[in-house]
Amino acid sequence: MRRLFEDELNELHVRFSEMGMMVNEAIFKSVKAFVNHDKALAHTVIEDDQHINKREVDLEKRSFEMIALQQPVTSDLRMIVTIMKASSDLERMGDHAVSIAKSTIRVKGEVRTPEIEKVIADMAGAVKQMVDEVLDAYVREDADRAREIAEEDHGINGYSTQVYHLCIDEMTKDADTIVSSMDYMLVSSYLERIGDYVTNICEWILYLKTGKLLELNSNAKEDVL
Repeated sequence: MRRLFEDELNELHVRFSEMGMMVNEAIFKSVKAFVNHDKALAHTVIEDDQHINKREVDLEKRSFEMIALQQPVTSDLRMIVTIMKASSDLERMGDHAVSIAKSTIRVKGEVRTPEIEKVIADMAGAVKQMVDEVLDAYVREDADRAREIAEEDHGINGYSTQVYHLCIDEMTKDADTIVSSMDYMLVSSYLERIGDYVTNICEWILYLKTGKLLELNSNAKEDVL
């Protein structure tokens, strides 16, 4: 019976990791589409989001079934809760990738600003790296690395501020850039939110290892389980 449970838990773990790779690919494609003005690729991101949503629903269903039927011990329960909660964060990250893709379609044909798009591309690269790192930290159950990754979110916020000021300057100089600049600010805000969800997953990794839900970058702490 225990062996069966361990096999099911490992399958849950693998399917979560696969979902993480699906989301990371969606983020990469959405920003590539935006910077390259590629509407076809943007539509692909939007269409593929259904697979991410289905995976999140499947993980949640499997998690509840394991809790109800297997009555896991505390350490196993933490793993199941971590997967269930972190998969919800991944699903929201996928939603923001879709929002970026929709911006690509909306801004097509508007006046573009290469300087701002370069900053957005750099920001997206930093976000993708965070996602890569947090998935690796999850697989390794590396709480120390999770703390370090959460600190990287400050740099993502810095990019967002930079994009905002560049957009304001550009709109002031040239009214024809207002539409595209508004979308630039939206896209940077979506990337910033993805960074926030990465921090959430870092917190779940710490929970998995310690049994405590810690709000990273804050002194607030709450003991659970």
